[in-house]
Parts: sequence; structure tokens; C-alpha cells
Amino acid sequence: MNSFTDPSNGATGAAVTRRDMLCRAANGFGAIALQHLLARDARAASAAVNPLRAKPPHFPASAESVIFVFNVGAPSSMDTFDPKPMLEQRAGEPMPESFGSVGGQFTDGSTPILGSPWTFRQYGESGLPVSELFPNVARHVDEICFVRSFVTRSVVHAPAMYEVHNGRLFATHPSIGSWVTYGLGSESDNLPAYVVMPQPEGTPEGGTSCWSQGFLPSVYQGTLLRPGPNPILHLRPPEGMTRERQRAMLDLLQDMNELDAGEFDNEMQARIAAYELAFRMQSHAPEAVDLTKESSATKRMYGLDQDRSREFGTRLLLARRLVERGVRFVQVYSGGGPISMQWDAHKHLKANHEKMAGHSDQPVAALLEDLKQRGLLDKTLVIWGAEFGRLPTSESGNGRDHNPHGYTMWFAGGGVRGGQAIGSTDEFGLRAVDQPYNMRDFHATILHALGLDQERLSYLHNGRYEKLTDFGGNVIESMFA
Repeated sequence: MNSFTDPSNGATGAAVTRRDMLCRAANGFGAIALQHLLARDARAASAAVNPLRAKPPHFPASAESVIFVFNVGAPSSMDTFDPKPMLEQRAGEPMPESFGSVGGQFTDGSTPILGSPWTFRQYGESGLPVSELFPNVARHVDEICFVRSFVTRSVVHAPAMYEVHNGRLFATHPSIGSWVTYGLGSESDNLPAYVVMPQPEGTPEGGTSCWSQGFLPSVYQGTLLRPGPNPILHLRPPEGMTRERQRAMLDLLQDMNELDAGEFDNEMQARIAAYELAFRMQSHAPEAVDLTKESSATKRMYGLDQDRSREFGTRLLLARRLVERGVRFVQVYSGGGPISMQWDAHKHLKANHEKMAGHSDQPVAALLEDLKQRGLLDKTLVIWGAEFGRLPTSESGNGRDHNPHGYTMWFAGGGVRGGQAIGSTDEFGLRAVDQPYNMRDFHATILHALGLDQERLSYLHNGRYEKLTDFGGNVIESMFA
């Protein structure tokens, strides 16, 4: 602070601060620069205590959010989206010796070929075939890209689920939803970035590890939404705790934490961010999951007026509401718990798949239609998949065993070019023979749609920079427009 003399009259003026000089000199441009620097420092301070802050993608993205419909137990590709006429022609015969071993987890390959109980029809301008199991989804084939040549490395449910969810055959690595949240943060200040909705009957065989944050800070794990009036546990404050008192308590805790802010590790930062998010969710989450504001027409579209589709339709309608409000990654499970509520058709394939498709076909089609009507499909990547497929041979006379060697998953929205099928399996649907893709490719493609470079998305763990795709995957570039 300094005094100055006015040259016009020689009078000594009041002391001038550095801030005064910035405001007066050069028409105040110095103050503009100061404001920019202060704002930058404020953002940096905020980033230090908020690991869920929104982050820019590595490059322009075609999708901003993901809804992943995972079909627990594994639907049969040749009975849903990959027709194989040869199954009908050779039904009851042994597989040709030229195909080699066709054994699964429970069969040795000696059982005969099983024909499909369902017929296929061509739909849309693309003329892509879909089984009569999915008449509603079939109406949207021109917006769907079928990839018919995925492979996984395990014939057992849980390890294969881990590979689809986190890229490894074991449960200790972060799920893709956690990686996406770590890479992009949250677009919503009041809702979780990563939400998981399992079937009420139970979790998938892979368990909660399917949405675990692994070695990433715990703030990146999936937030579970349960059925019923209280979908998020422990969201309500304790009895007698007012919102004002709770806010004051959190502010005091934050002030105390800032005293030692330089000593915080990532886990402490994550815990602080979780407390703040939970407080905001108390006001905003109830509205997000309140379906009473949805029109009767919308509820009917999702099948909420029918017993067989009501529960799954409710979860997919919630998924749309969540991405509409800025949730980044939503994982919805079709199947889970008892084997009677999974796609795992070791016997009675017809009854099993008709039950599971009946509960999911209309809601999945409604999700695509609803997102499109609201202008959300262009920026929401919808994925339909499972841990593997089923064998072309029979098990128990009328079922199919596990087959990780070639199966179908499909994608829509989020920059995907619909009305096409990529890759193929052999004439019996046993193995991927044209453009086989592994789970590293699957994950690289999802990251690419979200504007994330698989090589740059890494985390230092035990002295090694870990990545979702490990040593790298190939983006399925032909999938995009």
C-alpha cells in the first residue's frame, strides 16, 4: 500500500492498494486478469475436494451417457438375433466332425443339434432378421447395430461376467461404469454418476463385483437402486435431524477437513464428496425416481400395465429419467437370483426364453422409442448384451449349454449407425469366424463413443498404470455413423 501525489495540484492522495492499481490502470484489464486467475484457483481447489467434478472428454464424443441392459445367464444368439437355418436342416444330427470340440460347461459335445423353436422375420428398411421372441425390439432394427461375433474367455458365468464388466476374469478390477465415472466425472451435482438396478430377486452370479470400483477410490462405485418406495438406502436423515442442522454439521466437518487438506488422500476426498452428494440427493433423488409424474401413455408404453413387464419396465423408465437428469452410466439387469429368473436355459429353452423375453421386449423397445422422442437417443448409448451365448447342440434334450466362442450383443444411439450387422459366426452359430471381437474391443468401443482414449484413461495402482483395456483393444469403428 503506497501514497501518491497528484501532479495537477501537488496534493498528497490516499494510499493505493495493489488491487486499486489493477482496477485503475490500463482501463482495468489487470483486474480482468486477476479475476481469471482467482477463478482458476477456485476451480482447482474445488477439484481437490470433489473427485466427481465433470471433466472434458479426450476428444469430441458421440455419446454423453450409457444405459447397459445386461441379460444375466446368457440368451441364445441363434434364437434371438443371429438366425441359423442350418440348425433346422440338421436338427437331431451330431455336429459335423470338422467343427471339432463343441463341449460346454455341462455337455461333452456328443449331444445332437437343437433347432430353434422360433421363426425369424426381416424388419425395417435394413431387412435385418429378428426372432419372434422380440417383436417390439424388431421395430427398431434400423436404429440398432448388431455385433454377432463377440467372444469371452470363460465358459463359467461369474468369470465371464467379470470380463464383460471389468475386462478381467476375476473380480478385483474396476467396472466399466466406474472407469467412465473416473474419466468423465458427473454431469449432475445432485445424483450419482453411476447407477445400478439389479433384478429384485437377487444379484447376478458375479455379485456386486460387477459394479465395483475395484482399486479406484470408492466414490466411483455404482450406486444401487432397489425396488420399492426407498430405492436408495440410508438416504433419509436420522429422526430429529433437520436439514439446517445437517447442513451446519457438514459445513463444520468441511471446515475441519480443510485444516489438513494438504494431507488428504484420494480415499478421504472421495468420502467428503460422498457426504456432500448424499446431502444433495436427499432433496433431488426422490423426484428423480418418482414415476407419478409420468403420463399414463408413457407407463403403458413401458409395459407398466402388464404383470409380466411391469417390474422391468419400471426400471428402464427410471433409467431414462436418470440419464435425462445427468446420470452418466446406468446398468440395468434382466435376470438375477434364482435360475428360474435368468436366461440360463440349460433345459426348457422355449419356456425360459419366452418368459424372459416377455418381461423385457416391450420395455427395451419403449426405452429406445422414448429416448428418441425426447431427443436423448443421439447422446445416449444403449447396449444390450450378456456374458456369452449358447451352444447349437442340445442339453437335457430341450436346452442349450454355455458358449463363449461367438455371440451377439447390440448397440443403439450415441452415434451408432443402425440398421447393420457386424461380424458373424459359422453356419451353426458355434464360433465367431468373421471379425471376432473380444472384451477389450468391446470396452475400447464404449470408451471411444464417450470421447475417452483407452490409452490415456489410466490409474496408478501397485506401481503399474492400470487401464480398462489392459494392453489395448480395437475400436469397432464401422459401428459409428
